[in-house]
Amino acid sequence: MSNTGRSGPSFAAVGRFLAEIDAAAAGKGNLRPGYVLTGDEIFLLDRCRAAVLNAFVPPDLKDFCLSDLDLANTTIFEVLDRAQTPSLMAPFQVIFVRNVRQLYTRGAKKDEFAALDRYFRSPNPQALLIFVADFLRIPTDARRMDMDDKNRFERLTETLGEHCGMVELARVSEDDAMRWAVATAQESGIRLEPDAARELVDALGADMMLVSSELEKLLLYATGRGRITLGDVETMVLGAKQRSLYELTDAISARDRVRALLLLDGLLNSSDAGEDAAIGHLYMLARTFRQMLVVLEKNVRDSRTIWQALWQGFRIPPFAADDLIRQARRYKSRRELTRALRLIARADLELRSSPPDKRLVLERLVYELAQEAKTPAAGGIAQLSFDSVPG
Repeated sequence: MSNTGRSGPSFAAVGRFLAEIDAAAAGKGNLRPGYVLTGDEIFLLDRCRAAVLNAFVPPDLKDFCLSDLDLANTTIFEVLDRAQTPSLMAPFQVIFVRNVRQLYTRGAKKDEFAALDRYFRSPNPQALLIFVADFLRIPTDARRMDMDDKNRFERLTETLGEHCGMVELARVSEDDAMRWAVATAQESGIRLEPDAARELVDALGADMMLVSSELEKLLLYATGRGRITLGDVETMVLGAKQRSLYELTDAISARDRVRALLLLDGLLNSSDAGEDAAIGHLYMLARTFRQMLVVLEKNVRDSRTIWQALWQGFRIPPFAADDLIRQARRYKSRRELTRALRLIARADLELRSSPPDKRLVLERLVYELAQEAKTPAAGGIAQLSFDSVPG
């Protein structure tokens, strides 16, 4: 991630983390036994992971030295046992631990934290633990953090933070997103004009995953011309692909399965990456349904108030405001939207498990999303908390 350390305050914490990783890999610094990647900014999380893999996971040893463990189905005792056990096939182990929120639910977890304390008092120097705490949101200005998230962050700091380096993955500000885009284009030998950078970031609500993806397409489009103009952004970014996504969610929310599957087919066929773009489409579906959940819970009824309900970095293109409100209001309850998010989370796991047919995974997902949810028997529903919504 070439620009992460020098593109503004939003990237500062990640820049320090990458510098520490690079120094340790070069034998010029000490590596901590563990780090906590805190926050739900996926763009920064992906870059932290990529840096760790590049530094400590040789491609030919990946199967032997990289572990991705989930506390939803693996205990912290098993995680620590893996960290303490030297690998016979690789000199160094990297262990990513997801679903860290499991350590902070259902009881005090005294035994679990005692085990963590014992491990970090004498950690294996040939293992690196990376805890992914993506169950809280850190805004660009940390002082504006939600009280619940602030309490969760403090709890993380008091426990895992006592032994691990804390890396805050805060939402990227619009100014920093623009600087990153301009610098990234410049590294490719292409000038991204200031008004084009502003339009790119504004149109995508400063969502860095989208900004990064669309910028990559713009750089390919501008090859040979040496610059990206405002017209290029308006043509390539604000065109059919974004509108097609909202057409797809419109068909899903209207329970029109035939139209939804036809629109999905169009999206996949129009994508340069074909089936390889499946993760990107899934990310956008998850994001849109999360936005609908917020709109429904905050009872947003017109486009004038939607900007207050959706925070910076989670906003939508202006043209989509009325569509999103109309679609959200088709759902009768919060339960219907959380069901949709769970279906998307399941499909995400399938796609990341390298299925033989990614298209089939998406088609089944869209079919199920566009289907009326079955009404459970009385007393058969467990109350869902907002924390359980996949992020």
